[in-house]
Amino acid sequence: MSAFVDEYMAKLKVKNPNEPEFHQAAMEVAESLEVVIAKNPKYSDHKILERISEPERVVMFRVPWVDDKGEVQINRGFRIEMNSAIGPYKGGLRFHPTVYLGLLKFLAFEQVFKNSLTTLPMGGGKGGSDFDPKGKSDLEVMKFCQSFMTELCRHIGQFTDVPAGDIGVGGREIGFMFGQYKRVRNEFVGVLTGKGLNWGGSLIRPEATGYGAVYFAAEMLTTRGETLEGKTCLVSGSGNVAQYAIEKILDLGGKPVTCSDSGGYIFDEAGIDRDKLAFLLELKNVKRGRISEYADKFKSAVYTPVDKAKDFNPLWDHKAECAFPSATQNEINAKDAANLLKNGVYLVSEGSNMPTVPEGVNLFVDKGILYGPGKAANAGGVATSGLEMSQNSLRLSWTREEVDARLHGIMKAIHRQCVEASEAYDMKGNYVAGANIAGFVKVADSMLDQGLV
Repeated sequence: MSAFVDEYMAKLKVKNPNEPEFHQAAMEVAESLEVVIAKNPKYSDHKILERISEPERVVMFRVPWVDDKGEVQINRGFRIEMNSAIGPYKGGLRFHPTVYLGLLKFLAFEQVFKNSLTTLPMGGGKGGSDFDPKGKSDLEVMKFCQSFMTELCRHIGQFTDVPAGDIGVGGREIGFMFGQYKRVRNEFVGVLTGKGLNWGGSLIRPEATGYGAVYFAAEMLTTRGETLEGKTCLVSGSGNVAQYAIEKILDLGGKPVTCSDSGGYIFDEAGIDRDKLAFLLELKNVKRGRISEYADKFKSAVYTPVDKAKDFNPLWDHKAECAFPSATQNEINAKDAANLLKNGVYLVSEGSNMPTVPEGVNLFVDKGILYGPGKAANAGGVATSGLEMSQNSLRLSWTREEVDARLHGIMKAIHRQCVEASEAYDMKGNYVAGANIAGFVKVADSMLDQGLV
């Protein structure tokens, strides 16, 4: 690391101890921005990077609720309002046992740059709870969501902070939280995105992150005169992002062969076709079953359970051209990255947030493959949330085709920004640097315009 990055990271770690995900995200950004700040002293004079790294507001609160056995349960709720220089805070809510302050600060920090890249007026935020909806009844989930929103509602609003879903927060959870917000605040406004179509939601929103990651991959391939047609694709995860990445891969002529959940993964050498995808959607969205059941249904698939003794994920050790990590952070370690390259993968488009460890990112960048970092490649989800906000403000609903066309246009614009920013600082083809630089400059200049706030 350079002296600039060393000094920045030393100060950040002192102020934010024991938050490795936040440190990882901040270091990646700082490494990309060193040349930008050197050429533009106004950013260092006004401590812009240091200010972007400090949340404008952190809310942490108790969430008491009663389970089906009548026992009192206590969880912890969070909302990180990171930066509002270009618009109201915008970012998802994650319900998962791994949620803690440092994880959400990393996600909120990434969200600032991601939202800037979308070209829409949205700041960055993130929130959630260590509550685990897995295995809970609908009644228990409703009780938790109502308690969570009773406190959160005093900190959010359509012009202040507009949360969305994330891991563990789907249409069911958004519905329960929206109902409680409406009840407590006595107003029907677009304060959450990912809503049901009957009450303010947008078409394409569930599909948007997965679609966007594939649209971004297609744009990267155009720089080499290629398309997704006929390419074998590895996909991790089996939630919204993975499901609709698979669908859009099929739309563009690719062949998805894997998906996974916390228990393991399936490899279907014959390819996951439309009928198999329909089974997967019902399995995960309706039955809330396990991915192992896919292999029980389709004999062309092999199920491999998670083996924590292994120092790599075998999902990333299959012959393919493209990879779409769509599960969670740091799911591709250095050995996984090496296995991907060894097996012929030359395009990685990240559907999840920061799924690749720094050593893996460095390997992808050094080898010059088409590598789309999450803050660019998976920005389609929040972009469509922004489109949902627009529809709510206008009291209109756009058609599926119109929303999809706007999403496709936004992903093209994000790709163009990344390419232009990387070329402007002599790092052509480096999408990591391009995304960080393009996202930073827009926010930084807005912060300068607004003074020391």
